[in-house]
Amino acid sequence: MSYDYDLFVIGAGSGGIATARRAAEYGAKVGVAEYGRLGGTCVNRGCVPKKLMVYASHFGEQFEEAGGYGWHVGDRQFNWSKLITAVNDEVTRLNGIYQRMLDQSRVEVIPARARFLDSHTLDVGDRKVTAERILIAVGGRPVKPTNISGIDYTITSDDIFHLPEQPQRAVIIGGGYIGCEFACILNGLGTEVTQIIRGDRVLRGFDDDLRNEIQAAMQAHGIRLYTGIRNLSITKTEYGLEVKAHGDCDTDVVVDAVGLAATGRRPNLDNLGIENTQVEIQAGAIAVNERSQTAEPHIYAVGDCTDRVNLTPVAIAEGRALADTIFGGKSVQMAYDNIPTAIFTTPEAATVGLTEEEARELYGDALKVYRSKFRAMYYTLPDKQEKTLMKLLVDTNTDKVVGAHMVGDHAAEIIQGVAIAIKSGATKTNFDDTVGIHPSSAEEFVTMR
Repeated sequence: MSYDYDLFVIGAGSGGIATARRAAEYGAKVGVAEYGRLGGTCVNRGCVPKKLMVYASHFGEQFEEAGGYGWHVGDRQFNWSKLITAVNDEVTRLNGIYQRMLDQSRVEVIPARARFLDSHTLDVGDRKVTAERILIAVGGRPVKPTNISGIDYTITSDDIFHLPEQPQRAVIIGGGYIGCEFACILNGLGTEVTQIIRGDRVLRGFDDDLRNEIQAAMQAHGIRLYTGIRNLSITKTEYGLEVKAHGDCDTDVVVDAVGLAATGRRPNLDNLGIENTQVEIQAGAIAVNERSQTAEPHIYAVGDCTDRVNLTPVAIAEGRALADTIFGGKSVQMAYDNIPTAIFTTPEAATVGLTEEEARELYGDALKVYRSKFRAMYYTLPDKQEKTLMKLLVDTNTDKVVGAHMVGDHAAEIIQGVAIAIKSGATKTNFDDTVGIHPSSAEEFVTMR
């Protein structure tokens, strides 16, 4: 049978674009359907605009710290509107770059929503197209809890990049990395922030030492954190939103404009027509095998819509592995062990490998933990008590380093290099034999005894 495309991709986010371009490099005829802006969540509503706001949120403290180094910093004022405009202008610039990259790769982009009519046929805008192979790369979207009265008055992380004015007071519901990152961003920009979570600590699923260090630092920086909250209600008043929380402690907070619901994301599968195929949905996500293949052998899925490891670089790697295998004649399979990740809170955190809890379960008494906590040199002259935490986990049976965690300045940049070593099977002896760069915080990873 003759098809319109060798590969048709639903969704032009990080995973979809990576797959489309790689497949086209091998000579495949590729089409992509995207009804929103190119780049998906990461470029438009996630990693990129968020990181730009993270940078902006650090200047307030840096102005203060400059005084310790002899600089006189005069009157300063933050302009929210200028920041938001600059951030969104950069997003628009990146959209154009993605369009040019796809054009150069001879990938056809159809600006419309795609929906399955059958397993090889899609309704795309006012067209019907057929494809030998189809990739679902529709990503995820934020969701609000349905059991909170007044939750409709809140916004999600998608909306925060378009607020016309800076909120003077904000409440953030949720203790995951998105909630914590935006709590720190707004706090750093001068907003009075209250964060409400169900658990006893933020960042469930991360290493406990990392969680404890970040939570303590967030509170020390002025974020009001309420834990163990079991009942929550939101009411709109003439003064703003009134948030009432009850649990281990009770609070009644009035915010002038913004309540941010950061309680999770789910695969964006609405209106895809998946029921017209044999593709299976499990726990709200598209079920795939180790090669990103669904129950329909010619239909694949990558990225957040599979709810495996929801990180932009993972979606890109999954997509490229898929294209290399199908169109490049290679046998490439995505490996999900030792994937580094970062949390852009203040202080920043990054991690690779096992948490101490996971390692303890695997290795028992053979696990050795190396831990170091210190004040980085940068903070000595400003006389600030900001702490850096570094941690290595070692299986003493093999001497292999099985986990590394850091809280402190430039944690993501440092852990990226450490991740290469751990991915390559480095031992603690290898770390010990490496000469440190002095003076730096990073050298602590090769001097821990």
